[in-house]
Amino acid sequence: MRSDEVKQGLDRAGHRSLLMATGVTEKQFKAPFIGIASSFSDLVPGHIGMRDLERQIEKGIHTGGGQSFIFGVPAVCDGIAMGHCGMSYSLPSRDLIADCVESVAQAHQLDGLVLLSNCDKITPGMIMAALRLNIPCVLVTAGPMMDGFCENQRLTMIKGTFEATGKYATGEITLEHLHDMEVEACPSAGACQGLYTANTMACLSEVMGLSMTDCAANGAVSAKKRRIAFESGVLINELVKQDIKPKDIITKDSMRNAIITDLALGGSTNSILHLLAIANEAGVDITLDDFAELSHKIPQIIKLDPSSDMTMSDFNRAGGVKGALKQLFGKVPELTDTINVNGEKISDRIKNIWVDESVIRPIENPVTSNPGLAVLYGNLAPNGAVVKISGVEKEALVFEGTAKTYDSEEECMAAINNDEVQKGDVLVIRYEGPKGGPGMREMLSPTSAIVGRGLGKDVALITDGRFSGGTRGLCIGHISPEAAMGGIIKIIQNGDRIAINIPDRKIDLLLSDEEIKAREEKFVPKEPKVTKGYLSKYAKSVLGADKGALASN
Repeated sequence: MRSDEVKQGLDRAGHRSLLMATGVTEKQFKAPFIGIASSFSDLVPGHIGMRDLERQIEKGIHTGGGQSFIFGVPAVCDGIAMGHCGMSYSLPSRDLIADCVESVAQAHQLDGLVLLSNCDKITPGMIMAALRLNIPCVLVTAGPMMDGFCENQRLTMIKGTFEATGKYATGEITLEHLHDMEVEACPSAGACQGLYTANTMACLSEVMGLSMTDCAANGAVSAKKRRIAFESGVLINELVKQDIKPKDIITKDSMRNAIITDLALGGSTNSILHLLAIANEAGVDITLDDFAELSHKIPQIIKLDPSSDMTMSDFNRAGGVKGALKQLFGKVPELTDTINVNGEKISDRIKNIWVDESVIRPIENPVTSNPGLAVLYGNLAPNGAVVKISGVEKEALVFEGTAKTYDSEEECMAAINNDEVQKGDVLVIRYEGPKGGPGMREMLSPTSAIVGRGLGKDVALITDGRFSGGTRGLCIGHISPEAAMGGIIKIIQNGDRIAINIPDRKIDLLLSDEEIKAREEKFVPKEPKVTKGYLSKYAKSVLGADKGALASN
């Protein structure tokens, strides 16, 4: 065992003494040492219930013959970090989490890991660490939050708060009703209720095979989630015994399966960043071209919040991830029969299961022939940009409008709140990319304000930053190259015309090549926003959004 490095031999007497100080018995030195990388935090609703899941995992590890060790990793709540400087730390925390898990597992020579995660950046960060270490691992995602209700109207975090604020601004609801919605929108522990980034990544992790069947969609406060946590603890011992590693499970085929499922579900645009970063750690050749290629082949078979009123609770009752896979397997030639940590192929996972086809539609009768996500190219984004098609009204799929430019999210929010935004505008938020932000902040506040004001199909927003999984409306993110890396977005001026054609996968600044060249020659680069601390280090090493915004080695 790897852990023999710290517990076997005469020269490890000091190591054994220190381990016994933690409570390890002499008998347990013969057991595999299993780390529980827990992202428990009192600050993150998706993670507040993890103390209970830690106990279940711990029980499972010892039932299976292992010795467990819990250690902590950072967790950021994107909703709480939204709309201020804190959001700059969200995406960079993904790489920090990967470094933390790697550091603890290597320093203590752990034989395997159970990764306890839930929210946006924590899940991909832990998967990146698992692949970097390539020791046996099982991922447990803590599960979705219960739906909220106010006056018998179903609420989610986005519709009950961020979008409701926009409705109050237009007089559609009263301040008292806004307060009531705010109180009821988030009624329990768990990841926010819709198919936002946290739940998208949980679903894709199950598809790729690193978490057990049924893990993704079962609620954070359910008995089934507790049983899955226990069973994951038992299972990790078997994976150590058989030496089954993450790179045996996460392959090019399983990653393409995740992309196909992502497109079919209409997941968060952030999933593209994370899958690209995961592919890099796995040594798998996955690029934006894979998303672009598959997006022409995969229709959307379900619409969940924020694009509809259905939530993860509905998805779970309708069949969950295995239900979606059943609707795709054998009908999408690109979807291959890959294996998961249970040792089950996709064909095994979908046997004899019931699917509510009114929720998870057959591929022959999809919600729409469009995929949930798409990659756009053009002179404004030669390296690509992404859009969540499932959140765009049909009438807005082709849009041409007039640019209004802002060099930060705050400038744009001020314009929206001052009623300076009109139908036909294309709001351009730049210097919010991985390098320019730094940290590539999410733009949930402006997009929710636009939708809340009833302008979701009449105003476009484009940015070199990114969007929350809860975003809907005509929102194009990840414009690459970003402004701070020399992208064309930096020279856009107020009054320029911008054309967006989602069916043709195009986004263009309607200027001649000569005018673009003339503006480039006159352009004066901006000074970095941050010059010290973690974000400064991140900005110096980070790659573009088209490369997953990975902090390069």
